[in-house]
Amino acid sequence: MTQDRLVTRSSVLTVIGALVVFLLIWRAIVFIGGYPPFILPTPEAVFGRFLKAIGDGTIWPHFITTLQEVAFGFAVGAGAGVAIGYLLARSALVERLASPYLVAAQAVPILAIAPLLALWFGPGLLGKVVICSLIVFFPVAISTMVGIRSVDPRLLELGRSLRATRRQVLTTLEVPAALPSILGGMRVGVTLAVVGAVVGEWAGADRGLGVLINLARGSLFDIPLMFAALLTLALMGIVLYLAVVLVERRLVGVR
Repeated sequence: MTQDRLVTRSSVLTVIGALVVFLLIWRAIVFIGGYPPFILPTPEAVFGRFLKAIGDGTIWPHFITTLQEVAFGFAVGAGAGVAIGYLLARSALVERLASPYLVAAQAVPILAIAPLLALWFGPGLLGKVVICSLIVFFPVAISTMVGIRSVDPRLLELGRSLRATRRQVLTTLEVPAALPSILGGMRVGVTLAVVGAVVGEWAGADRGLGVLINLARGSLFDIPLMFAALLTLALMGIVLYLAVVLVERRLVGVR
């Protein structure tokens, strides 16, 4: 068995072990506290409700809606973050002009402005994409700026000495060197996109996992279903995060 397989097997066993411990602690809390299912359901009750919601089609429409919001929001936010981050790194004027506004926008909680954005852009897909984009933009922009600034100046001097064009320097030197930092910001951004989608749905929507959570908690009073929706969100975030990690490994070779 190769070293890589040993590492992979050890990582999988560690994750499984941590999950088992978490479920045992959860089950012990329910048992010791004597909580009824409408306060804190057991893990098996949540898993059973999760399977039932998948089987009867309760979750699927909400899942697809939230996934679309996350995908479009992440694409727009990450793309804008990379572009603005590069300008911040390479233009002192852009940094002086834009940095105060970027920091001020980041300091305002997205939950506070989500109702206003929903009012401006409507309760449809566009409003959720805007909210997701805003929450994704900042970490990607900052990681891009840091990555571009960390490029070895000697590489840039070498490119100039070889009479490389601005585009060639960007595509063959700056972006490849900054890629680990950029993808690191995207790791954070893709999980924040899930949060942004839920916040947008809470601000105003008729479909989505955030809406399902509110329905299960409120009118339906189905707490296991609420936990099942939360589990779906968690799994979505994990899968998307691992997708970015896989892209990072393919492009950068990070283990």
